Amino acid sequence: MNTYGTYFVNDKEKPLRYGEINIINPPRERLRGEEKKAGKICNPVFCGFCGTDFALMKMGENSELDAKFPFGEKRLINGHEGVVWVPDEERFAIVLIRGGDSYDPTRFTEDETYFEYGCDKADGLFCDKNYFNPDMLLHIPSEYEKLDRLPLSVAKKLVFCDPYACAIFQHERMCDIGEAQNFRVVMAREKCSEQEARAIAKNETFNKTVIYGLGTTGLFIGDQIRRNHPDAKILFVARSSEDSQKVKFAKDNMNADYLSASNLSKGEIADKIKDYFGGNCSVFVGTSGNQVESRIAFDNEVLGCNGIYDSFSLGPKVEFDTMPFGFKNHVILSSINFTQKHMEEAIQILCKSKFDEVVELIDKEEFISDPIDAYNNKIYSKAAPLKTAVIWNKEYIDEYK
Repeated sequence: MNTYGTYFVNDKEKPLRYGEINIINPPRERLRGEEKKAGKICNPVFCGFCGTDFALMKMGENSELDAKFPFGEKRLINGHEGVVWVPDEERFAIVLIRGGDSYDPTRFTEDETYFEYGCDKADGLFCDKNYFNPDMLLHIPSEYEKLDRLPLSVAKKLVFCDPYACAIFQHERMCDIGEAQNFRVVMAREKCSEQEARAIAKNETFNKTVIYGLGTTGLFIGDQIRRNHPDAKILFVARSSEDSQKVKFAKDNMNADYLSASNLSKGEIADKIKDYFGGNCSVFVGTSGNQVESRIAFDNEVLGCNGIYDSFSLGPKVEFDTMPFGFKNHVILSSINFTQKHMEEAIQILCKSKFDEVVELIDKEEFISDPIDAYNNKIYSKAAPLKTAVIWNKEYIDEYK
């Protein structure tokens, strides 16, 4: 069946294109042991742009996409964030992006495989219609699910389901590791039972939290920590000016503080962080995509003894000196995934949030007329908003709500 959409190819000059394209419908399984099912036809309604899309475009420029294409194809329809309409069920849905032959898609092992709609081996959302596994069409709150037209404000919030689910997973993992890392120290200090010590250690993990980087992932991890640890002290560090929209949003909605690292050396940043906490931090979350985050945590000794370094950036190397690393009992966590449970929780949280305030739209006709120019000069430019999205099908969106 043919549709119109944007898609990636291996081409130095034109790796991202818009046009008519044939879509395929191979049976896919959500989890290992489940029946493989053919996809159900859906109409993408509202789509968000992610940094992964930009990275895939760059891979196409370098002819590195072969492993990402659906089997037998030489192109990949992009897009993994957004809302779809399911015609035969007359409802809106969120597509669970990751599935495959694995027991737990956050922990797949060497003998397991996976696919990700819009990212890896399966076509995504930037098209007029596509096939998605019926078991992977997640429900949204009942007050919105059966509407004929989804309020724009709700669509903007739901565009974040994928990254917010990642943040829920990150918080869950930090809780698991923080509890296991420090409960014995707490037991000795408090003279309490193991059960009591584990609860205290889990909460104390976030007492002094640094989140380095202020993109959406940093915001969402901060939001998760604040929701679950009301007494946590949270400091965002990034290059944005103090009066930028996203800084104001983070401070107001996460009850957090902010340090602008612009024009500061690593040593000066480290000193200001330690001055803020009156010492070292208990957890350091790196989301900036820059190697400076790990340098500040380890070389400049911002991360305290028994602390956790959560590496949520793709690209930069994390390096450390084994001598102080071992004696300070640090733990490095790095895993960027989520499960269906995390995404379902994200849907509920986002619908009651204010995250629609950080989403700006690009007109569909402007985007599809020259998608590469839109990526380079608007969606991912230095002047770009925190999040850009597009109304793909106006028939299903109420733009006035």
